[in-house]
Amino acid sequence: MSGHIARATAIVVLSGAIWGFYWLPVRMLSDAGLGGAWGTLAITVSALLVLTPAAWRARSDLRRASPLALVSIGLGGVAFALYSIGFNYGRVAIIILLFFLTPVWSVLITRFVLGWHTPMLRIVAIGLGLGGLCIMLSADGQWPMPRGIGEWMALAAGVLWSLATTGMRTTSQIAPAPAAFVFALGAAVASVLMAPFLSPWPAVPIPGVTIILALGTGALWWGLSTACLMWATVRLDPARVGILLMAEVLIGAGSAALLAGESLAPLELAGGALVLLAGLCEVWPVRQRA
Repeated sequence: MSGHIARATAIVVLSGAIWGFYWLPVRMLSDAGLGGAWGTLAITVSALLVLTPAAWRARSDLRRASPLALVSIGLGGVAFALYSIGFNYGRVAIIILLFFLTPVWSVLITRFVLGWHTPMLRIVAIGLGLGGLCIMLSADGQWPMPRGIGEWMALAAGVLWSLATTGMRTTSQIAPAPAAFVFALGAAVASVLMAPFLSPWPAVPIPGVTIILALGTGALWWGLSTACLMWATVRLDPARVGILLMAEVLIGAGSAALLAGESLAPLELAGGALVLLAGLCEVWPVRQRA
């Protein structure tokens, strides 16, 4: 394994592990008074502050970038904002698994919107993903529908992320750091639009430790981790990236069970396993056909 590939692999695994713990600072900010979307807004504004110098240096590249590429990256930020806010309204493992249904939506978008050929393995991924979704959401004997605003946000986030990554995959050639800035900007705009409707204005003044937590979360997750992940993904096979990022699901579910007492029922575990299997099928290399 070459040096670049080894470093990129390590970065993707580490990024997945870090994002597996992302729910923790989001919940901590909520407990500190930044509930609803206010915590995500504080995090993404912090990320913008960290990434502004890089975006300023690359301003000419951003001006020349395809509008569709910029919209796609910004839409990815909107998706992650919904994902982030959803942690305040639902169980961590369910939120993550609903978001990781993105392979299903990605296959449907590339087939029916872009007209790309759909290999049989991708069709199997759709069946597994939708089957896992139904099993997870009907584990308590009810209709397989999302429960509460958090689960709806996670499901919508997965759909938007599929749209965004399709656009980025076909149009974007923006460098990692300015791309991360546009990504955080889209998330901040979405958060500021949703925040007043989800929870009251936070009490002021906000404690200094809360501000430090928001700054650190924005810098680590939305700044450094996102930029490093964008650097690594262009150096690895997409299948490897997809499989390595599944560490986020395992670590997120495990950390929530240990730290928040959020365990999954057997049927929910079975549905989640099908969702992960769908992800493996979606990223598994297949023979290309024109």
